[in-house]
Amino acid sequence: MHPPMPHGFEKPYAAFLFDMDGTILNSILAAERVWSDWARRHGLDVATFLPKMHGSRGIDTITRLNLPGVDPEYEARLVTEAEIADVGDVVAIPGAAAFLSSLPPERWAIVTSSPLRLARRRLEAAGLPLPKFMVTAEDVAVGKPDPQCYILGAERLGVSTQDCLVFEDVAAGIKAGEAAGADVMVVTATHHHKMETPHPSISSYNEIAVRISAGHKMFVGAKPA
Repeated sequence: MHPPMPHGFEKPYAAFLFDMDGTILNSILAAERVWSDWARRHGLDVATFLPKMHGSRGIDTITRLNLPGVDPEYEARLVTEAEIADVGDVVAIPGAAAFLSSLPPERWAIVTSSPLRLARRRLEAAGLPLPKFMVTAEDVAVGKPDPQCYILGAERLGVSTQDCLVFEDVAAGIKAGEAAGADVMVVTATHHHKMETPHPSISSYNEIAVRISAGHKMFVGAKPA
């Protein structure tokens, strides 16, 4: 069982850090179309490969495969261009647009494994606001589950990771948030199977609300019925 959302607004946060794909928008159909084509071209079993590419940078996914004669950097660029060209079916997670709009712009950031151009394209396609602060694939030497990206996101907001709440949807990102020392909220909107997690979870942003204190801290809790 997932832990329930707290009914009060107990813990103050200085900032929120959001993964993008699967967390504030759903790009699964578009991403899986592109990656399926790539996997077939390289003789991979698509059904076995697809679950392994979610939540990681493209270059890390390809590097892990260790395919002979394949240049991960070059192939990752090809995949990115194909993904930028295909944003069909990219939609916002329910309630995400309103939830993000309720936050002070300087108190949240997107921390994504996607390259910057792709991130901007998908946010636009989903009708979501472009954040004031963003960490993308190009900003880190090592991608999730390494915590580097979330540490950098907190630094850009001028806060400690211990004062951040990370919103994530897959294991690699959850591990990155944990390793950074942040609290984690798991978004299950795109999950087909139940994920066992010690963290609180939501299936949409319509379930939660934010209260901002006089000291400019943010408290998250269940939306009043």
